[in-house]
This record gives sequence, structure tokens and C-alpha cells, in this order.
Amino acid sequence: MKILLFGKTGQVGWELQRSLAPLGDVVALASKSTDLCGDFTNLTGLAETVRRVQPDVIVNAAAYTAVDKAESEPELALTVNALAPEVLAVEAARQGALLVHYSTDYVFDGTGTEARREDAPTGPLSVYGRTKLEGEARISGAGCRHLIFRTSWVYAARGGNFAKTMLRLGSEREVLNVIDDQVGSPTGAELIADVTAHAVQRFRPELGGIHHLVAAGETSWHEYARFVLDIARKRGMPLKLQELNAIPTSAYPTPARRPHNSRLDRTRLEQSFGLLMPAWQAGVLRMLDEVLQ
Repeated sequence: MKILLFGKTGQVGWELQRSLAPLGDVVALASKSTDLCGDFTNLTGLAETVRRVQPDVIVNAAAYTAVDKAESEPELALTVNALAPEVLAVEAARQGALLVHYSTDYVFDGTGTEARREDAPTGPLSVYGRTKLEGEARISGAGCRHLIFRTSWVYAARGGNFAKTMLRLGSEREVLNVIDDQVGSPTGAELIADVTAHAVQRFRPELGGIHHLVAAGETSWHEYARFVLDIARKRGMPLKLQELNAIPTSAYPTPARRPHNSRLDRTRLEQSFGLLMPAWQAGVLRMLDEVLQ
């Protein structure tokens, strides 16, 4: 099996290089790769790359993920999140390849308290969410075999993440204010990559389409922060923090609106691929084991 991976330097892409390696020959590209094009603003180059490599599987871990910045760069976000994935989908259809793509809870409007199923009505609140939703639609419309994994609150030990920010701020400040009315499932890049490899191995056409790939359970950003800081204290990390206050989203305005409800129903994923997703705490603990050494 030949696998063409885009976005190899991102959190998920980095883990995918590991998880996909046992499946076959992995050609992994970054945006600045030279021999082959991994630049998602170069649509012609992307198409030529797929034709040259002739992969059995294309895995797209590249995306425009600067949620607030996307509000002022809608055309760039559209190109990277929708037009480029469409190019990959068209080429996948021509070659009979499977396309794996990642999307987001931001395609929903974040109302209510129920976990959203894959067929629930969408309603993105931001440019980022709208461009990711359009990417889904363009892939589906291209007619290729595909898996779209919607995920949420992605983190990894490598690179920056919310937990690392809380550890840093907790060591610098006595008081922290963290939003408590946004709820979701922190999901590790390692878990996403391992599930992807599992799904690629077991793919059948009837299993294609959209799946929600998130860890089990739910939490708010405030409770997530409390969990991380409590573990850090137990591990002996010196913290200045005395107060961790819960605040509403309205007290912390951002250019892009965030969904309050980021709960995603993972039933289809688990039933389709014979999985039982671990609790979000398990992955965060493993990440903390690494960063708190």
C-alpha cells in the first residue's frame, strides 16, 4: 500500500507518520516540501503530486486552523480548507484512491446539550467552520471513496496546546479565569492517528463518509484546566496559582465565535470499526506524563 500524507509537521500529521508506517510506503509532505508539492495554496501542484505518487490512500492532515485569523483571511482559509481538499478528492476519484480528511465540531452551531450525530443539521459560526464544512461538501461531491473524521479540542505533547498554556500560566499567575460554558472532548493527536490507521486497514465502501472521532466523556475548558493543574500539583510542579475562576464566553470575546456545545456522538465510528474510545482523561494523563518529566 502506498500512502500520501499531507501536513506531516502538524500535531496529527506528526503522529500519522508513526501510525501509518506499518501499513506500507508513506510519502509524507509538509507545506514547504521541495521535490513534491505539499503547499495547499498551489492547487495545480497538489494535483500533479497525486498523479506522480499514484497513492492507494491519501491522508490530508493539512488545514488552516487559525480560527480567529480566518475571520480576516477568508479566501486563504477557503483555499486551504475547501478548494485544496477538493483537488485531492478529484484526483483520488480518478485513481481509485481512498481519501482520509479531518474536519471539526466547528461545523455545528453549538446550541443545546446533546451530542451531535453525523447527520445532524450544521450551522457554523465562523469562517473557519464554514470553510471546513465546505471542504466536507466538496469531497463528498467529488465521488471518491472517502473517510471524513470530525474531531474536537485536539492536543499533543508536541507543540502548543491548552494544557501546556494552563501549566505555564499557573506557574506565573495567582489568578486565572477560564471559560466554563463551552463543553467538548479533548482528543489526542495520537488517538486520532491510531484510529485513522485502524480505519484505513478495515475500510469498506459502506463504511465511508463522515465519522465523529473524539475521546469519550466531556468537560468544559474550566474543568479541563482544573484537571491539568491538579495533576501538576500532585506531580510536584511549583504553581503560583491560588484561584481558578469560571467565566462565561461573553467575558472573553474573540473575533470568531466558538460553539458552546462541541459534544460529538461517536457511535457510528465505534460500531463501524469495532472500537471503544477511551476517556479523555486517559489521553491527557499520558500527555502530562511526557510534558511534566
